[in-house]
Amino acid sequence: MTALNRTTVSSPTPPVRLVHLGLGAFHRAHQVWYTQQAEADPEHPEWGYASFAGRSAGISLELAAQDGLYTLVTRSGDGDSPELMTSLVESHPAENTARFIELLADANVAVVTLTVTEAGYHLTEDLELNTQAPDIVADLATLRVGSSDGPLLSAAGRLVAGLRARRAADAGGLAVMSCDNLSDNGTTTRASVLGFARALDPELAEWITAHVTFPSTSIDRITPATTEEFVAEVARATGREDAVPVVTEPFASWVIEGSFPAGRPAWERAGAQFVADIAPFERRKLWLLNGAHSLMAYLGQLRGHTTVAEAIADREIRHHVELLWDDAAEHLTAPGLDITAYRRALLDRFANPRIRHNLAQIGIDGGTKQRMRAVPILKTQRANNLLGHGAAYSIAAWIAFLLRGEDIADTRAAELLAARRADDPVRALLAALDHDLAADPHVLSLIRTFVTELTR
Repeated sequence: MTALNRTTVSSPTPPVRLVHLGLGAFHRAHQVWYTQQAEADPEHPEWGYASFAGRSAGISLELAAQDGLYTLVTRSGDGDSPELMTSLVESHPAENTARFIELLADANVAVVTLTVTEAGYHLTEDLELNTQAPDIVADLATLRVGSSDGPLLSAAGRLVAGLRARRAADAGGLAVMSCDNLSDNGTTTRASVLGFARALDPELAEWITAHVTFPSTSIDRITPATTEEFVAEVARATGREDAVPVVTEPFASWVIEGSFPAGRPAWERAGAQFVADIAPFERRKLWLLNGAHSLMAYLGQLRGHTTVAEAIADREIRHHVELLWDDAAEHLTAPGLDITAYRRALLDRFANPRIRHNLAQIGIDGGTKQRMRAVPILKTQRANNLLGHGAAYSIAAWIAFLLRGEDIADTRAAELLAARRADDPVRALLAALDHDLAADPHVLSLIRTFVTELTR
Protein backbone atom coordinates (compact mmCIF):
# COMPACT_ATOMS: atom_id res chain seq x y z
CA MET A 1 0.00 0.00 0.00
CA THR A 2 1.44 3.38 -1.07
CA ALA A 3 1.39 6.42 1.19
CA LEU A 4 -0.46 9.36 -0.37
CA ASN A 5 1.69 12.47 -0.76
CA ARG A 6 3.06 14.59 -3.58
CA THR A 7 6.33 12.70 -3.69
CA THR A 8 4.83 9.23 -4.12
CA VAL A 9 2.36 10.31 -6.81
CA SER A 10 4.54 12.97 -8.51
CA SER A 11 1.75 15.49 -8.30
CA PRO A 12 2.23 19.03 -9.66
CA THR A 13 1.62 21.70 -7.03
CA PRO A 14 -0.28 24.78 -8.18
CA PRO A 15 0.31 28.15 -6.50
CA VAL A 16 -2.20 29.09 -3.82
CA ARG A 17 -4.56 31.65 -5.36
CA LEU A 18 -7.77 30.53 -3.66
CA VAL A 19 -8.64 30.36 0.05
CA HIS A 20 -11.57 28.46 1.51
CA LEU A 21 -13.19 28.64 4.93
CA GLY A 22 -15.22 25.61 6.01
CA LEU A 23 -13.13 22.64 4.95
CA GLY A 24 -15.31 19.58 4.49
CA ALA A 25 -16.37 16.90 2.05
CA PHE A 26 -18.63 19.13 -0.03
CA HIS A 27 -15.91 21.71 -0.60
CA ARG A 28 -13.58 18.95 -1.79
CA ALA A 29 -16.21 17.43 -4.09
CA HIS A 30 -17.34 20.75 -5.51
CA GLN A 31 -15.11 23.87 -5.50
CA VAL A 32 -11.82 21.93 -5.51
CA TRP A 33 -13.12 19.58 -8.23
CA TYR A 34 -14.33 22.46 -10.42
CA THR A 35 -11.00 24.22 -9.99
CA GLN A 36 -9.00 21.17 -10.99
CA GLN A 37 -11.25 20.48 -13.98
CA ALA A 38 -10.90 24.10 -15.09
CA GLU A 39 -7.11 24.00 -15.53
CA ALA A 40 -6.07 24.53 -19.14
CA ASP A 41 -2.88 22.50 -18.65
CA PRO A 42 -3.11 19.91 -15.85
CA GLU A 43 0.66 19.43 -15.93
CA HIS A 44 1.15 23.12 -15.10
CA PRO A 45 -1.82 24.06 -12.90
CA GLU A 46 -2.33 27.73 -12.05
CA TRP A 47 -4.91 27.67 -9.28
CA GLY A 48 -4.41 26.01 -5.89
CA TYR A 49 -6.57 26.08 -2.78
CA ALA A 50 -5.55 26.69 0.83
CA SER A 51 -8.51 25.53 2.90
CA PHE A 52 -9.28 26.05 6.57
CA ALA A 53 -11.57 24.15 8.92
CA GLY A 54 -14.55 26.07 10.22
CA ARG A 55 -14.32 25.77 14.00
CA SER A 56 -11.82 23.03 14.84
CA ALA A 57 -9.05 20.96 13.33
CA GLY A 58 -11.57 18.68 11.60
CA ILE A 59 -9.94 16.69 8.80
CA SER A 60 -7.29 19.34 8.19
CA LEU A 61 -4.53 17.42 9.95
CA GLU A 62 -5.17 14.22 8.01
CA LEU A 63 -5.18 16.18 4.76
CA ALA A 64 -1.99 18.01 5.72
CA ALA A 65 -0.27 14.66 6.29
CA GLN A 66 -1.22 13.81 2.67
CA ASP A 67 -0.02 17.17 1.28
CA GLY A 68 -3.65 18.05 0.58
CA LEU A 69 -4.14 15.09 -1.75
CA TYR A 70 -7.21 12.88 -1.57
CA THR A 71 -9.32 10.59 -3.73
CA LEU A 72 -12.67 11.75 -5.09
CA VAL A 73 -14.87 8.81 -6.05
CA THR A 74 -17.76 9.51 -8.41
CA ARG A 75 -20.33 6.83 -7.72
CA SER A 76 -23.14 5.84 -10.07
CA GLY A 77 -25.21 2.77 -10.73
CA ASP A 78 -22.58 1.72 -13.28
CA GLY A 79 -19.72 1.72 -10.79
CA ASP A 80 -17.06 3.88 -9.17
CA SER A 81 -14.68 6.32 -10.86
CA PRO A 82 -11.80 7.37 -8.55
CA GLU A 83 -9.87 10.55 -9.28
CA LEU A 84 -6.81 11.92 -7.50
CA MET A 85 -7.44 15.51 -6.44
CA THR A 86 -4.36 17.74 -6.49
CA SER A 87 -5.71 21.31 -6.39
CA LEU A 88 -5.93 21.44 -2.59
CA VAL A 89 -2.42 22.56 -1.67
CA GLU A 90 -2.73 23.50 2.02
CA SER A 91 -5.15 22.41 4.74
CA HIS A 92 -5.26 24.11 8.13
CA PRO A 93 -7.18 23.89 11.39
CA ALA A 94 -9.46 26.77 12.31
CA GLU A 95 -7.05 28.16 14.87
CA ASN A 96 -4.33 28.89 12.31
CA THR A 97 -5.44 32.49 12.07
CA ALA A 98 -1.96 33.75 11.22
CA ARG A 99 -1.76 31.75 7.99
CA PHE A 100 -5.31 32.74 6.98
CA ILE A 101 -4.48 36.43 7.39
CA GLU A 102 -1.16 36.03 5.63
CA LEU A 103 -2.87 34.50 2.61
CA LEU A 104 -5.55 37.18 2.37
CA ALA A 105 -2.82 39.83 2.43
CA ASP A 106 -1.17 38.16 -0.59
CA ALA A 107 -1.95 39.91 -3.87
CA ASN A 108 -1.79 36.54 -5.67
CA VAL A 109 -4.86 35.33 -3.77
CA ALA A 110 -7.88 36.24 -5.87
CA VAL A 111 -10.92 34.52 -4.36
CA VAL A 112 -12.10 33.41 -0.93
CA THR A 113 -14.91 30.84 -0.88
CA LEU A 114 -17.03 29.87 2.12
CA THR A 115 -19.11 26.93 3.33
CA VAL A 116 -19.89 27.86 6.92
CA THR A 117 -23.70 27.22 7.02
CA GLU A 118 -26.26 29.97 7.62
CA ALA A 119 -25.50 30.12 11.34
CA GLY A 120 -21.87 30.93 10.56
CA TYR A 121 -22.76 34.40 9.27
CA HIS A 122 -24.17 35.57 12.63
CA LEU A 123 -26.95 37.65 11.12
CA THR A 124 -30.38 38.59 12.41
CA GLU A 125 -33.47 38.03 10.31
CA ASP A 126 -33.05 41.60 9.06
CA LEU A 127 -29.54 40.81 7.77
CA GLU A 128 -27.86 42.83 10.50
CA LEU A 129 -24.79 41.51 12.26
CA ASN A 130 -25.72 40.03 15.63
CA THR A 131 -23.19 41.97 17.67
CA GLN A 132 -24.35 40.18 20.83
CA ALA A 133 -23.36 36.74 19.54
CA PRO A 134 -20.55 35.43 21.77
CA ASP A 135 -18.21 34.68 18.86
CA ILE A 136 -18.69 38.19 17.43
CA VAL A 137 -18.19 39.83 20.81
CA ALA A 138 -14.98 37.86 21.36
CA ASP A 139 -13.57 38.57 17.89
CA LEU A 140 -14.32 42.28 18.05
CA ALA A 141 -12.56 42.47 21.41
CA THR A 142 -9.55 40.61 20.02
CA LEU A 143 -9.21 42.76 16.91
CA ARG A 144 -9.88 46.07 18.68
CA VAL A 145 -6.69 45.67 20.66
CA GLY A 146 -4.86 45.03 17.42
CA SER A 147 -4.23 41.35 18.04
CA SER A 148 -4.75 38.65 15.45
CA ASP A 149 -2.31 36.12 16.84
CA GLY A 150 -4.86 34.03 18.71
CA PRO A 151 -7.77 32.11 17.23
CA LEU A 152 -10.69 34.05 15.82
CA LEU A 153 -14.03 32.33 16.25
CA SER A 154 -16.31 33.73 13.55
CA ALA A 155 -16.11 33.71 9.77
CA ALA A 156 -16.72 37.47 9.72
CA GLY A 157 -13.94 38.07 12.23
CA ARG A 158 -11.45 36.03 10.25
CA LEU A 159 -12.40 37.59 6.95
CA VAL A 160 -12.24 41.14 8.26
CA ALA A 161 -8.88 40.47 9.92
CA GLY A 162 -7.59 39.16 6.60
CA LEU A 163 -9.03 42.07 4.63
CA ARG A 164 -7.52 44.54 7.10
CA ALA A 165 -4.12 42.99 6.40
CA ARG A 166 -4.80 43.08 2.64
CA ARG A 167 -5.56 46.79 2.79
CA ALA A 168 -2.37 47.40 4.80
CA ALA A 169 -0.37 45.46 2.21
CA ASP A 170 -1.98 47.43 -0.63
CA ALA A 171 -2.74 44.11 -2.31
CA GLY A 172 -5.90 45.28 -4.08
CA GLY A 173 -9.36 43.81 -4.10
CA LEU A 174 -10.65 40.27 -4.35
CA ALA A 175 -13.90 38.31 -4.32
CA VAL A 176 -15.45 36.72 -1.23
CA MET A 177 -17.95 34.11 -2.42
CA SER A 178 -20.34 32.06 -0.33
CA CYS A 179 -21.07 28.51 -1.47
CA ASP A 180 -23.69 27.87 1.23
CA ASN A 181 -27.26 26.83 0.53
CA LEU A 182 -28.75 30.27 1.10
CA SER A 183 -30.84 32.49 -1.11
CA ASP A 184 -28.84 35.50 -2.27
CA ASN A 185 -25.83 34.25 -0.36
CA GLY A 186 -23.68 37.06 -1.74
CA THR A 187 -25.84 39.61 0.04
CA THR A 188 -25.67 37.52 3.20
CA THR A 189 -21.87 37.39 3.07
CA ARG A 190 -21.60 41.10 2.35
CA ALA A 191 -23.89 41.95 5.27
CA SER A 192 -21.89 39.80 7.66
CA VAL A 193 -18.47 41.09 6.59
CA LEU A 194 -19.44 44.75 6.35
CA GLY A 195 -21.41 44.59 9.59
CA PHE A 196 -18.34 43.31 11.40
CA ALA A 197 -16.04 45.79 9.66
CA ARG A 198 -18.26 48.76 10.55
CA ALA A 199 -18.29 47.68 14.18
CA LEU A 200 -14.51 47.39 14.13
CA ASP A 201 -13.33 50.22 11.85
CA PRO A 202 -15.68 52.27 9.60
CA GLU A 203 -12.79 53.26 7.31
CA LEU A 204 -11.98 49.60 6.76
CA ALA A 205 -15.63 49.02 5.89
CA GLU A 206 -15.39 51.77 3.25
CA TRP A 207 -12.30 50.12 1.77
CA ILE A 208 -14.06 46.75 1.62
CA THR A 209 -17.07 48.34 -0.06
CA ALA A 210 -14.82 49.84 -2.73
CA HIS A 211 -12.51 46.87 -3.36
CA VAL A 212 -14.21 43.58 -2.41
CA THR A 213 -17.01 41.87 -4.31
CA PHE A 214 -19.44 39.28 -2.99
CA PRO A 215 -20.66 37.06 -5.84
CA SER A 216 -23.77 34.94 -5.31
CA THR A 217 -23.82 31.24 -6.09
CA SER A 218 -26.15 28.30 -6.39
CA ILE A 219 -24.30 25.05 -5.81
CA ASP A 220 -25.33 21.43 -6.10
CA ARG A 221 -23.62 18.08 -5.69
CA ILE A 222 -24.76 15.37 -3.30
CA THR A 223 -21.83 14.40 -1.08
CA PRO A 224 -22.53 11.74 1.55
CA ALA A 225 -20.44 11.42 4.68
CA THR A 226 -17.28 9.32 4.43
CA THR A 227 -17.35 6.04 6.35
CA GLU A 228 -14.60 3.68 7.51
CA GLU A 229 -15.94 1.09 5.08
CA PHE A 230 -15.57 3.56 2.21
CA VAL A 231 -11.99 4.39 3.26
CA ALA A 232 -11.15 0.68 3.08
CA GLU A 233 -12.83 0.37 -0.34
CA VAL A 234 -10.77 3.24 -1.74
CA ALA A 235 -7.54 1.71 -0.42
CA ARG A 236 -8.33 -1.59 -2.11
CA ALA A 237 -9.30 0.06 -5.39
CA THR A 238 -6.38 2.50 -5.66
CA GLY A 239 -3.57 0.83 -3.70
CA ARG A 240 -3.08 4.09 -1.77
CA GLU A 241 -3.56 4.87 1.91
CA ASP A 242 -6.06 7.71 1.88
CA ALA A 243 -7.46 8.67 5.29
CA VAL A 244 -9.97 11.19 3.92
CA PRO A 245 -11.42 10.19 0.53
CA VAL A 246 -14.69 11.72 -0.66
CA VAL A 247 -17.62 10.06 -2.42
CA THR A 248 -20.01 12.01 -4.63
CA GLU A 249 -22.58 11.66 -7.40
CA PRO A 250 -21.94 12.22 -11.13
CA PHE A 251 -24.11 15.35 -11.19
CA ALA A 252 -22.56 18.73 -10.34
CA SER A 253 -23.84 22.27 -10.76
CA TRP A 254 -22.43 25.71 -10.01
CA VAL A 255 -24.30 28.88 -11.02
CA ILE A 256 -22.51 32.18 -10.30
CA GLU A 257 -23.52 35.83 -10.49
CA GLY A 258 -20.96 38.56 -9.83
CA SER A 259 -17.53 39.94 -10.62
CA PHE A 260 -13.99 38.96 -9.63
CA PRO A 261 -11.65 41.96 -9.36
CA ALA A 262 -8.48 39.88 -9.00
CA GLY A 263 -9.41 37.19 -11.53
CA ARG A 264 -10.64 33.61 -11.12
CA PRO A 265 -10.24 30.11 -12.52
CA ALA A 266 -12.04 29.41 -15.80
CA TRP A 267 -14.67 27.40 -13.93
CA GLU A 268 -16.90 27.46 -17.01
CA ARG A 269 -14.51 24.93 -18.54
CA ALA A 270 -15.82 22.49 -15.92
CA GLY A 271 -19.46 23.39 -16.56
CA ALA A 272 -20.09 26.32 -14.22
CA GLN A 273 -22.69 28.82 -15.43
CA PHE A 274 -22.23 32.58 -15.11
CA VAL A 275 -25.57 34.39 -15.15
CA ALA A 276 -26.91 37.93 -14.82
CA ASP A 277 -29.69 36.94 -12.40
CA ILE A 278 -29.13 33.98 -10.12
CA ALA A 279 -32.34 34.29 -8.08
CA PRO A 280 -34.52 31.89 -10.14
CA PHE A 281 -31.78 29.23 -10.11
CA GLU A 282 -31.34 29.60 -6.34
CA ARG A 283 -35.04 29.15 -5.72
CA ARG A 284 -35.19 26.11 -8.01
CA LYS A 285 -32.44 24.38 -6.06
CA LEU A 286 -33.50 25.42 -2.55
CA TRP A 287 -37.17 24.64 -3.08
CA LEU A 288 -36.89 21.47 -5.15
CA LEU A 289 -33.63 19.72 -4.26
CA ASN A 290 -33.02 21.00 -0.74
CA GLY A 291 -36.73 21.19 0.04
CA ALA A 292 -37.18 17.54 -0.90
CA HIS A 293 -34.11 16.61 1.14
CA SER A 294 -35.55 18.19 4.28
CA LEU A 295 -38.94 16.58 3.78
CA MET A 296 -37.35 13.16 3.27
CA ALA A 297 -35.00 13.66 6.22
CA TYR A 298 -37.83 13.94 8.73
CA LEU A 299 -40.61 11.93 7.10
CA GLY A 300 -38.15 9.24 6.09
CA GLN A 301 -36.82 8.78 9.62
CA LEU A 302 -40.35 8.80 11.02
CA ARG A 303 -41.11 5.93 8.63
CA GLY A 304 -37.98 3.98 9.57
CA HIS A 305 -35.69 4.81 6.64
CA THR A 306 -32.04 5.81 6.88
CA THR A 307 -31.05 6.99 3.37
CA VAL A 308 -32.44 9.16 0.59
CA ALA A 309 -32.58 6.18 -1.79
CA GLU A 310 -34.71 4.25 0.71
CA ALA A 311 -36.96 7.24 1.31
CA ILE A 312 -37.68 8.07 -2.33
CA ALA A 313 -38.51 4.38 -2.97
CA ASP A 314 -41.30 4.70 -0.38
CA ARG A 315 -44.46 5.56 -2.37
CA GLU A 316 -45.95 7.59 0.47
CA ILE A 317 -42.83 9.75 0.77
CA ARG A 318 -42.48 10.19 -2.98
CA HIS A 319 -46.13 11.31 -3.08
CA HIS A 320 -45.42 14.08 -0.55
CA VAL A 321 -42.21 15.07 -2.37
CA GLU A 322 -44.23 15.49 -5.55
CA LEU A 323 -46.82 17.61 -3.71
CA LEU A 324 -44.04 19.81 -2.35
CA TRP A 325 -42.67 20.21 -5.87
CA ASP A 326 -46.13 21.03 -7.20
CA ASP A 327 -46.40 23.86 -4.67
CA ALA A 328 -42.98 25.19 -5.61
CA ALA A 329 -43.40 24.82 -9.38
CA GLU A 330 -46.32 27.27 -9.40
CA HIS A 331 -43.79 30.00 -8.57
CA LEU A 332 -40.78 28.82 -10.60
CA THR A 333 -41.67 30.18 -14.03
CA ALA A 334 -38.55 32.06 -15.19
CA PRO A 335 -37.14 31.14 -18.61
CA GLY A 336 -34.43 28.50 -18.68
CA LEU A 337 -35.41 26.64 -15.50
CA ASP A 338 -37.06 23.64 -17.24
CA ILE A 339 -38.73 22.44 -14.05
CA THR A 340 -40.09 19.23 -15.59
CA ALA A 341 -36.62 18.02 -16.60
CA TYR A 342 -35.15 19.20 -13.31
CA ARG A 343 -37.68 17.18 -11.29
CA ARG A 344 -37.04 14.11 -13.40
CA ALA A 345 -33.28 14.46 -12.89
CA LEU A 346 -33.77 14.82 -9.13
CA LEU A 347 -35.73 11.59 -8.92
CA ASP A 348 -32.94 9.79 -10.78
CA ARG A 349 -30.32 11.28 -8.45
CA PHE A 350 -32.27 10.45 -5.29
CA ALA A 351 -32.70 6.86 -6.45
CA ASN A 352 -28.98 6.33 -7.14
CA PRO A 353 -28.46 3.04 -5.28
CA ARG A 354 -24.75 3.60 -4.72
CA ILE A 355 -24.95 7.01 -3.03
CA ARG A 356 -25.60 6.52 0.67
CA HIS A 357 -26.95 9.92 1.65
CA ASN A 358 -27.97 9.61 5.28
CA LEU A 359 -31.22 11.21 6.34
CA ALA A 360 -29.90 11.92 9.83
CA GLN A 361 -27.07 13.97 8.34
CA ILE A 362 -29.46 15.94 6.14
CA GLY A 363 -31.77 16.56 9.09
CA ILE A 364 -29.19 18.43 11.19
CA ASP A 365 -29.99 22.14 11.69
CA GLY A 366 -33.54 21.81 10.45
CA GLY A 367 -34.53 24.87 12.47
CA THR A 368 -32.42 26.90 10.07
CA LYS A 369 -32.78 24.87 6.89
CA GLN A 370 -36.58 24.76 6.89
CA ARG A 371 -36.64 28.55 7.09
CA MET A 372 -34.94 28.58 3.70
CA ARG A 373 -36.76 25.64 2.15
CA ALA A 374 -40.36 24.88 3.10
CA VAL A 375 -41.16 28.24 4.71
CA PRO A 376 -40.62 30.40 1.59
CA ILE A 377 -42.73 28.04 -0.52
CA LEU A 378 -45.60 28.15 1.95
CA LYS A 379 -45.37 31.93 2.42
CA THR A 380 -45.39 32.46 -1.35
CA GLN A 381 -48.48 30.28 -1.55
CA ARG A 382 -50.22 32.25 1.19
CA ALA A 383 -49.31 35.55 -0.49
CA ASN A 384 -51.23 34.27 -3.52
CA ASN A 385 -54.18 33.16 -1.35
CA LEU A 386 -53.25 29.51 -1.72
CA LEU A 387 -52.54 26.89 0.91
CA GLY A 388 -49.71 24.60 -0.10
CA HIS A 389 -50.22 21.17 1.44
CA GLY A 390 -46.79 19.96 0.28
CA ALA A 391 -44.81 22.66 2.06
CA ALA A 392 -47.05 22.50 5.13
CA TYR A 393 -46.53 18.75 5.32
CA SER A 394 -42.76 19.19 5.24
CA ILE A 395 -42.93 21.59 8.20
CA ALA A 396 -45.27 19.21 10.02
CA ALA A 397 -42.82 16.33 9.47
CA TRP A 398 -40.04 18.43 11.03
CA ILE A 399 -42.25 19.25 14.03
CA ALA A 400 -43.36 15.63 14.43
CA PHE A 401 -39.74 14.52 14.29
CA LEU A 402 -38.77 16.94 17.07
CA LEU A 403 -41.76 15.89 19.17
CA ARG A 404 -40.35 12.38 19.42
CA GLY A 405 -38.38 13.75 22.36
CA GLU A 406 -34.86 12.87 21.25
CA ASP A 407 -31.85 15.19 21.45
CA ILE A 408 -32.13 18.04 18.95
CA ALA A 409 -29.22 18.17 16.49
CA ASP A 410 -29.44 21.87 15.71
CA THR A 411 -27.46 25.04 16.31
CA ARG A 412 -30.75 26.44 17.66
CA ALA A 413 -31.24 23.45 19.96
CA ALA A 414 -31.85 25.48 23.15
CA GLU A 415 -34.53 27.61 21.49
CA LEU A 416 -36.20 24.60 19.89
CA LEU A 417 -36.10 22.62 23.12
CA ALA A 418 -37.90 25.46 24.88
CA ALA A 419 -40.50 25.50 22.10
CA ARG A 420 -40.98 21.74 22.39
CA ARG A 421 -41.67 22.18 26.12
CA ALA A 422 -44.22 24.95 25.56
CA ASP A 423 -47.91 24.47 26.38
CA ASP A 424 -48.62 24.45 22.64
CA PRO A 425 -45.48 22.93 21.10
CA VAL A 426 -46.83 22.82 17.54
CA ARG A 427 -47.48 26.56 17.51
CA ALA A 428 -44.22 27.29 19.32
CA LEU A 429 -42.12 25.24 16.91
CA LEU A 430 -43.88 26.76 13.91
CA ALA A 431 -43.20 30.21 15.36
CA ALA A 432 -39.54 29.26 15.69
CA LEU A 433 -39.55 28.94 11.90
CA ASP A 434 -41.78 31.91 11.08
CA HIS A 435 -44.03 34.07 13.27
CA ASP A 436 -46.35 35.02 10.39
CA LEU A 437 -47.12 31.39 9.59
CA ALA A 438 -47.74 30.65 13.27
CA ALA A 439 -50.23 33.53 13.33
CA ASP A 440 -52.06 32.27 10.23
CA PRO A 441 -55.00 30.18 11.52
CA HIS A 442 -55.37 28.24 8.27
CA VAL A 443 -51.71 27.25 8.20
CA LEU A 444 -51.62 26.39 11.88
CA SER A 445 -54.76 24.26 11.61
CA LEU A 446 -53.42 22.34 8.62
CA ILE A 447 -50.06 21.71 10.25
CA ARG A 448 -51.77 20.57 13.45
CA THR A 449 -53.75 18.05 11.42
CA PHE A 450 -50.62 16.75 9.73
CA VAL A 451 -48.65 16.53 12.99
CA THR A 452 -51.49 14.55 14.56
CA GLU A 453 -51.39 12.11 11.64
CA LEU A 454 -47.63 11.75 11.88
CA THR A 455 -47.50 11.22 15.64
CA ARG A 456 -50.22 8.61 15.99
